[in-house]
Amino acid sequence: MIEVHDLHRHFGGFRAVDGASLRVEPKSITGLIGPNGAGKTTLFNVIAGVLPPTSGRVTMDGEDITGLPPHDLFHKGLLRTFQIAHEFSSMTCRENLMMVPGGQSGESLWNTWFGRKRIADEERALRAKADEVLEFLTIEHLAEQRAGQVSGGQKKLLELGRTMMVDAKIVFLDEVGAGVNRTLLGTIGDAILRLNKERGYTFVVIEHDMDFIGKISDHVICMAEGHVLAEGSLAEIKADERVIEAYLGTGLKNKDQLAGAGA
Repeated sequence: MIEVHDLHRHFGGFRAVDGASLRVEPKSITGLIGPNGAGKTTLFNVIAGVLPPTSGRVTMDGEDITGLPPHDLFHKGLLRTFQIAHEFSSMTCRENLMMVPGGQSGESLWNTWFGRKRIADEERALRAKADEVLEFLTIEHLAEQRAGQVSGGQKKLLELGRTMMVDAKIVFLDEVGAGVNRTLLGTIGDAILRLNKERGYTFVVIEHDMDFIGKISDHVICMAEGHVLAEGSLAEIKADERVIEAYLGTGLKNKDQLAGAGA
């Protein structure tokens, strides 16, 4: 679904992404790990149109999407979440979900005068869709809660719910487990697996928790110094001498510590 060809993103003399190339297969869950500063988040930002590449190419379903802005990629079904959830804090969780689909009739001044029935019908459908999403994620009890008042893990679930409001094709999740307790992280993992198996979503996930990556991922990619260092199953990655050396550079003392290392 996604192919990255010799991608570079430089900030002055610093090469945050330095010749990265990778493939993401349709309907897969790919874990992206690597030491801090490996270029993972910058790679996400370039693929998702948040940052333009210095050079290189990104394709989606064979179409060149290099440098397209996020709103164009949104309409193609490519979505990206962030380490810190970006909710509308004063709106309810349900309203946050209802805001997601673009081109709503209520956005037109003309329709507010002459298309009120259309707006009402659309809002009923969006409300029903949002309630379905909240139920799927097991947070239906938060429907009327202001999004700024829910926990960090619940905000991460809400971000995942936003992708369901538009039936995304591929979702890039950046540190979905950051600041999330183990129970909610398990709920998030279950939701990702269900979306993948039942609805065919493709995911790429940056995550520090190796156990979480092992639970959900079909394939794992390890980055270091801006490029892809190794690929394979999590067991293969953890046994790779290049990966061990990359993590040792962050201060680890032995191979066993890689199992709990930050990604």
